[in-house]
Amino acid sequence: MADLAYTSNEIMTIAAARRLADGMVCFVGIGMPSAAANLARSLHAPEVVLIYESGTIGAKPTVLPLSIGDGELAETADAVVSVPEIFRYWLQAGRVDVGFLGAAQIDKFGNINTTMIGGTYASPQVRLPGAGGAPEIATASKEVWIILKQNKRTFVESLHFVTSAGHQPGAPGTAIRGRGPTVVITDLGVLTPDPETMEFTLSALHPGVTVEQARAATGWELKVALHLETTPDPTPAELAALRDLYARTEAAHGSASTEG
Repeated sequence: MADLAYTSNEIMTIAAARRLADGMVCFVGIGMPSAAANLARSLHAPEVVLIYESGTIGAKPTVLPLSIGDGELAETADAVVSVPEIFRYWLQAGRVDVGFLGAAQIDKFGNINTTMIGGTYASPQVRLPGAGGAPEIATASKEVWIILKQNKRTFVESLHFVTSAGHQPGAPGTAIRGRGPTVVITDLGVLTPDPETMEFTLSALHPGVTVEQARAATGWELKVALHLETTPDPTPAELAALRDLYARTEAAHGSASTEG
């Protein structure tokens, strides 16, 4: 990658944030999804409605939350409801426009794993944080966005465990009520599903990244769109807002809270 004035993490977060718009209802995962969503809220989408799994509706945190139970979310929310209510009356009722998720592993159809890697379920090589509400978010949101770093450990031919359903090979959409995963944003570029096969295809590269780099970081034979786009460079305002968000978060919670 070329010597750029911003990091791959920064352009990944900014590219994701740009997709959110005022009025959208977004069910936000902790970590990179939360960073992108709150960046969008601070810049171009102040009226985006952020929902977190703990039951906070319209959360407006000034620093990034450490978890769904972070008091910052409840203190800044328009309303706080019970967890069953947030899932039953908001998510399952079809009121969530975007489910915004991270992942430990993803396959070419947008199925994701956040449960375990290697070994057996009872005795894995690596025990991951688990499902939380991600399976329900993935299947009941009107569409799903996924953000994660791209390498052969995360972009795999076959998942060790399917935590949250995406598009199913040979039967697209059978496990989901909405459109399912519609975009995957990574530190190298952007992938979108082929309209016929639903296989995720490289549709945009971040500046300085090559197709060869993207393919080398993918555990399957990555297909490339005929008209491959380039992600616009971050603006000074976008970079300043993101760096300020991370600086405030680090001051409040320590450096571990800003590591993506």
